[in-house]
Amino acid sequence: MVGPPRAVAVLRSAVRPGLRACDRPVLVACSGGADSVALAAALAFEARAAGVAVGGITVDHALQPGSAERAERTAELMRGLHLSPVLVRRVEVGSTGGPEAAARTARYAALAAAAGEHGARIALGHTLDDQAETVLLGLGRGSGPRSVAGMVRLRDDGAVTWWRPLLGVRRATTRRACADQGLPVWDDPWNADPAYTRARLRAEVLPLLEQVLGGGVAPALARTAELLREDLDALDALAGAQLTRLAGEAGDGGLPAAPLVDLPAALRRRVLRGWLHAAGVPDLHAVHLRAVDALVVAWRGQGPADLPGGVRVVRASGRLVLRPAARDGRPGPASAVREEPVP
Repeated sequence: MVGPPRAVAVLRSAVRPGLRACDRPVLVACSGGADSVALAAALAFEARAAGVAVGGITVDHALQPGSAERAERTAELMRGLHLSPVLVRRVEVGSTGGPEAAARTARYAALAAAAGEHGARIALGHTLDDQAETVLLGLGRGSGPRSVAGMVRLRDDGAVTWWRPLLGVRRATTRRACADQGLPVWDDPWNADPAYTRARLRAEVLPLLEQVLGGGVAPALARTAELLREDLDALDALAGAQLTRLAGEAGDGGLPAAPLVDLPAALRRRVLRGWLHAAGVPDLHAVHLRAVDALVVAWRGQGPADLPGGVRVVRASGRLVLRPAARDGRPGPASAVREEPVP
């Protein structure tokens, strides 16, 4: 018995384990490009055997002429694959962070809302090549090890489960799978526009690296991301255990400073980050974390570390505590704990 073409088989094999591992419905995010169309087709085929409901969603960013018609054509393609439900969501794209970031923010908000409405997880068509580009972007921007570790295959953010089953599949394979199945593909002109950083990485930087280093660069970058992610996950688990212990000792929402001093920097900063996140501090950046860390390892009686969200961290009576930030030049409410003197 003759099986499907190789590229089609690769796509189906990639989605099969994750689809069968959970009986929750799936909504595949489909732009009409080769990656997401190939993913939609593979999920549609495997859904029968897995007994899992698979639908689709396409997002109209309304940024290009004819976007509404294109979104409807993508929806018709998904209906032809027998996905159900098939949703079309039109969004308003803001300007924060530039066009790429703003479009992504609007798109993910629409996907998250649809996931909540239908109790579904969202399947995304990011490939190994996308992972390599993400790693390079993280390296170039100095965004820290989590950024260099790239995208994860499965991420549950508490509200939505994001599933990327194609992170081990090459972009060329998804395009071949579409061709083998006679599926139409739309190539977004933004993906080739040199005005966008990721487009230049794709068209110029990665091919040059492949030429200079003799090939295999994209898989190597993806492999590096996976190894780094394993290390980071282990550190995060250790930090979580330390945070639970230290927060339990304090018992008042603060953290004792002395036990933190002897922790390795990578572990200590993760403990601090976890503590601040648990307290609801938003938009925490490296500069904020360094200021809080200095209250532990470089204590010289300095003032508090001001953080986003109108809060500050103060070292007082041997502990780190959170207080409201000063307003209108006046100090925040007085604390019942005593500020430590300069040694």
